[in-house]
Amino acid sequence: MSEQEPTVLQQDEAGGVRRISLNRPEKRNAFNAEVIASLTEALRNASEDPAVRVVILAATGKHFSAGADLEWMRSTAAMSESENRDDARHLANLMRTLDELDKPVIARIQGAAFGGALGLICCADIAVAAENARFCLSEVRLGLAPATIGPYVVRALGHRRARRYMLTAEVFDAIQARTMSLVHEVVPQDELDDEVARMTEALLQGGSQAQSACKKLLSTLDNPAAIPNIDEHTATMIAELRTGAEGQEGLRAFLEKDEPYWRGGHS
Repeated sequence: MSEQEPTVLQQDEAGGVRRISLNRPEKRNAFNAEVIASLTEALRNASEDPAVRVVILAATGKHFSAGADLEWMRSTAAMSESENRDDARHLANLMRTLDELDKPVIARIQGAAFGGALGLICCADIAVAAENARFCLSEVRLGLAPATIGPYVVRALGHRRARRYMLTAEVFDAIQARTMSLVHEVVPQDELDDEVARMTEALLQGGSQAQSACKKLLSTLDNPAAIPNIDEHTATMIAELRTGAEGQEGLRAFLEKDEPYWRGGHS
């Protein structure tokens, strides 16, 4: 991909379908400030376009998203707590924009889906994964927490499962993800587009106003993301962790390809 290519692609397909794709394959579609801003804008565009009936959230290349971009992580390590809080608000706003989109969203997942990528998946209405997909809530290994995506992850996985995978940062496969209700369907890689097309066709059979009403109804039922001021709470939490001693050490170790002190590395 050249430097001029957009980090997020938007493509209209037949029947009122819009495909929005992360487009940094050389970086395993990792998040940075530009990706977060572009993806938020693309989702808002889809919401405001009356011709769009269904959104497919996808990614180019071999991986859905490896989570946070290396250079972005390096920049957050140098930010003040206040700057980190502002930065985290942008990610929280992306998740809420996706979660509250008034049109059905299908996540098409292949390869790595780590860190913030799980937030996107949990905010989508339907998630379809290739058999080669791998998932991880990796933040604690960096001395951080999956704060901004937390309300959506807990809603999708349930409190008990979220406890385990947030705390252990274990990598799990697509079959386990389906067992945990993180994804709805798992198919061979060469059948991924066919399964997404099948789900899309099913969605197009419903009334758009009725589907929007269903999403509003669901948002009021047992929904951690609806807790008052939750975005500010999670943004403050990740800002404090990023600027705290452990978060700084975790990011240092990651950037220097070292082990943090809690795993026997150099402090």
